[in-house]
Amino acid sequence: MKKNILIALSLVSFLSANELDGKKIFETYCWGCHHQTAVAFGPPFNEIAQKRTYEEIQAYILSPESMYKAFGYKRTVMTKIDLTDKEREAIAKYILSYKGK
Repeated sequence: MKKNILIALSLVSFLSANELDGKKIFETYCWGCHHQTAVAFGPPFNEIAQKRTYEEIQAYILSPESMYKAFGYKRTVMTKIDLTDKEREAIAKYILSYKGK
């Protein structure tokens, strides 16, 4: 029984260690233009979280130049950021954590 508990705790610890920290990725790539709850150069995360889905956020990060019209913008100044799939997923989750704030 103790062995099963140790295995389960090890697995949870391993899975947690493999999750990327969306906040750290945000601070590295997004902080210059976006803040969590205040308007900076770009909209704040709480505003984005109210308007966009998980998939839409990732699509805009992946290719802002091809998504801005679909989002109803006249232009985009957001540059394409070369992130891995996992980094984009972590950023999208972090942004959506501000929904309702």
